Order: sequence, then C-alpha cells, then structure tokens
Amino acid sequence: MTTNNDVHELRKNYQTVVLETQTANKDPVVQFKLWFEDALAAKLIEPNAMNLATVDKNGEPSSRMVLLKSFDASGFVFFTNYNSQKAQDLHNTRRAALNFWWDKLYRQVRVCGVAGKISRKDSMAYFQMRPVGSQLGALASQQSRVIASYTVLIKEFRRLAQHYQNQHIPCPQHWGGYRVIPDSFEFWQGRPNRLHDRLRYTKTSTNEWQIVRLSP
Repeated sequence: MTTNNDVHELRKNYQTVVLETQTANKDPVVQFKLWFEDALAAKLIEPNAMNLATVDKNGEPSSRMVLLKSFDASGFVFFTNYNSQKAQDLHNTRRAALNFWWDKLYRQVRVCGVAGKISRKDSMAYFQMRPVGSQLGALASQQSRVIASYTVLIKEFRRLAQHYQNQHIPCPQHWGGYRVIPDSFEFWQGRPNRLHDRLRYTKTSTNEWQIVRLSP
C-alpha cells in the first residue's frame, strides 16, 4: 500500500536543456511546433494528448484529457460531442485552458484562450477521415449522460453498425470541432533543483507577442 510518505518522497532532479528568452522563437506557435516535433521524435505514446480545463456558468472548474487534432496560427483544434459537459462549459464562458505534458522531455506547455466551434464543413470533413468504429462511437454515445450499463452502449453500437453496414455514416449534428484561439502561452522546461525555466507569451496592445521569464 502506498503511504503519504511514499508520495512525499517521489521526486526527480531534471537534467535537461535550457530555455532562454534570447533563443526561444518570438512566435509561440512556432515554438510549440518545434517542441511538438521533439515530442514526436521522442516516441511518446500520445504526444497530442492535452488536458482541457473549463469552468461552468457557476464558476465550477473541471478538466479532462482530449486529443489535439490540428494547430496553426489560427488556434488549436479538438473534437467532441456538443452535448457534453465540456461543450456546455465552452458555450457558457468561451474560455479554455490547455496543458500538454511531455514527460520524457520534462516539458509542459500551457495555452489559454477563447474557444469557439469550427465550421460545420470542417467538422464533417474530419469526421469522414475517422475510422468507422470511431464514427459509430460518436453516434452511439450520448456523452456525459448517465447510462444503465456498458451493455446499453454496446447494443446501440452494434445496432448502428448493422444499420450503416456498407453505407455512408453521416456526421451527427451533435458532434464537431472547437478551436482555441490563444491569448497566452507558457513554456516550462524542467531544470535541476526545481529551478525550472518558465517563459510566458502574452499579446500586447499592438497584437504582438511579449515574452517574459517567470520564477519557478
């Protein structure tokens, strides 16, 4: 059995590269791309896994892991059920925070910004790129709702599989993508003795990115 003392003693002294304001890219999206490519090269299981944090209309926070599906200067895109808790939170507040953790590299990236739905056309196009099983899963699951058992879910999945056998599977109206448009980034690089590197990017009044170093 793990005790509190066992947890207390868990620590690792990071011996890694440095992250400096002088050498970091002035564009945080470019810097993210460089680090994401490093994460891909490190053969991480799911380098595009990210924690998505939201708050509901009463200010109650919640977070969950989702998968990043694309990113560029326009923002970070993921897909979900529009009836889910996360979607309801985003509908009410439009604010989201993303957190990437790449353990082998001792790196973390935080992204905060405004979230909004992508176009229906783009959601439909991505849906058709998904494996058939994932398409059927999106139809079968009423995400975040209470169900009696896992058997209920499997029965609906099998019913839909039979119904759409050898047919085009339509993208459900309740499913699609969100784009998080960043207004701040934080890049964290683990360093020895807990003296980690932290660089924060924020937008200025002239719509440029300002970089500052934060104390760990």
